Amino acid sequence: MDCSSEEDSEISESEIDDFRDKIYDQLKSGKHKVKISDSSFRCPFCMGKKKQDYLYKEILQHAIGVGASNRKEKERANHLALAMYLQNELGEAGGPPKPVLEVEPSTTTESDDQFVWPWMGILVNLPTEWKDGKQVGGSPSKLKEQLAKFRPVKIHALWTFRGHTGNAIVDFTKDWNGFKDAMAFEMAFETDHLGRKDWNERKSFGPNLYGWVARAEDYNSVGPIGDHLRKNGDLKTISDLQQDESRRNEKLMQNLANEIDVKNKHLKELECKYNETNLSLSKMIEEKDKLHQSYNDEMRKMQCIARDHSRRIFQENEMLKAELENQRKELEWRCKELDKRHVQNGFDERKLIDEKRKNVQLATLEQQKADQNVLRLIEEQKKEKEDALKKILMLEKQLDAKQALELEIEQLKGKLQVLKHWAGDDDDEVKKKVVEMMKDLEEKESEMVDLEALNQALVVKERKSNDELQDARKELISGLKDILTTRTVIGIKRMGELDEKPFKAACAERFSDDEAEIKGSELCSLWEDYIKNPEWHPYKIITWGDKAEEFVNDDDEKLRELRNDWGEEVYKAVTTALLELNEYNPSGSGRATSARDHDDLKDKKTSTKRS
Repeated sequence: MDCSSEEDSEISESEIDDFRDKIYDQLKSGKHKVKISDSSFRCPFCMGKKKQDYLYKEILQHAIGVGASNRKEKERANHLALAMYLQNELGEAGGPPKPVLEVEPSTTTESDDQFVWPWMGILVNLPTEWKDGKQVGGSPSKLKEQLAKFRPVKIHALWTFRGHTGNAIVDFTKDWNGFKDAMAFEMAFETDHLGRKDWNERKSFGPNLYGWVARAEDYNSVGPIGDHLRKNGDLKTISDLQQDESRRNEKLMQNLANEIDVKNKHLKELECKYNETNLSLSKMIEEKDKLHQSYNDEMRKMQCIARDHSRRIFQENEMLKAELENQRKELEWRCKELDKRHVQNGFDERKLIDEKRKNVQLATLEQQKADQNVLRLIEEQKKEKEDALKKILMLEKQLDAKQALELEIEQLKGKLQVLKHWAGDDDDEVKKKVVEMMKDLEEKESEMVDLEALNQALVVKERKSNDELQDARKELISGLKDILTTRTVIGIKRMGELDEKPFKAACAERFSDDEAEIKGSELCSLWEDYIKNPEWHPYKIITWGDKAEEFVNDDDEKLRELRNDWGEEVYKAVTTALLELNEYNPSGSGRATSARDHDDLKDKKTSTKRS
């Protein structure tokens, strides 16, 4: 049966032995035909080749060579099974393997033949000629071209002192492909009856080349061939090479196993890292899901708020549309009424012209009266202004009188204390003076009480006026807020409020964009706290005749440091806010400050007089 009936599936390296035994059983059962006649055999696994008839030795060498090559595993297993079958089952039919060289007959089987390794072939009977007193042969390169199908690595021509010996050594590669090429090289010569046996049995020299694979007989022979082989090679059997290769493979497998162990440890470490990373990633995903959920909840809330806002706006728009529609209808009705009244006005116009003539005369008289009243009101207003100025001067004089009276009272108290210390029990005059001074002191104190009551009444009246003014201002602001819209040009400014722009601009020159915004807001908030602090009073009073005005004190320590540290623009913003706050402060801090300044002046005068 042909090998074409076998399965086409491939096998692995570890399955070669099992497959070999399987094929060996098939060969024993007669499934594959090997023996053609008593002296001829064929390879059932190489049916496509030209040569189909082999001698026993030839087919055995063929089976061993292919089984030891680096071909596919299935093909190697087939030929190994064939070699076992030939040796075990057909050894008697084919006869024992004969020695290759008659010089040294070998008693071992062909599988135990010793080959020269690296694989080498022997060429003999090379053409030579006598020239210049010695033998000369052809170029090895030409010979290599002739043997190119066997892929020789190099050809060495053998020389002696007499010249070319007519022999050459062919080097093949050291792997199993080289062995295959060497065996093909030998079989090619044997097929043409130009092998070792034919060379030994020759009766005459001819022009043909003889060649075979170098073995132990050649290695141990005497002459240039044996010298070259011993110098450049060793004797090894196929099994020795297989064992060497097996040892190398085992060593390689051990190294690979060690490397696999290292890789496995590294893989475990990577798995641990992967598990840790996966755990952290899971936590991050959970946090992300929570954030996403909170974001979705917040978005739903905002959407609900937006829908409610839109619904309210829509309802307000509907109400406005309804109001506009009502106003439009009312305007149409009024237009109709105006048209009706226009006709009536035509009749009334003539009456009005007559009445207008009469009214002009009356209006002229009324205008003259009104002009007289205006002049009279202007005169009265002038008088009221003069009276107000007089009252102000009188208040200032009363204040001065009060201060002078307080000063006199203090002086009288001081004198009384002195007289009390000086007076004795018999000093009647001093006692009289003390009594008189006590009366004067009581009178001064009563005057002081009256002035205090008057001053308190004036302060209460001023406070009441100030409260009324602030109520009017608040009412005006609330009215403005009601009438102002987004299209209104009029706006409201809160007096005494700091402008943040100079602070942010100053910080932008020193800090980055993100930090400048924060630093500017912090600096502005700090100075707003300074301005609202009632204990800080950066003002000074300048008197112009009878008038006194309050200004910002440029010599104040905080303001001076502000100007030096942050520049003129920030300083102007703070001073502007201080002036506005002092001018428009509803609590009357400016007047209170003026009164405190007057008290300070009074204390200075008192201390001066005492000294």
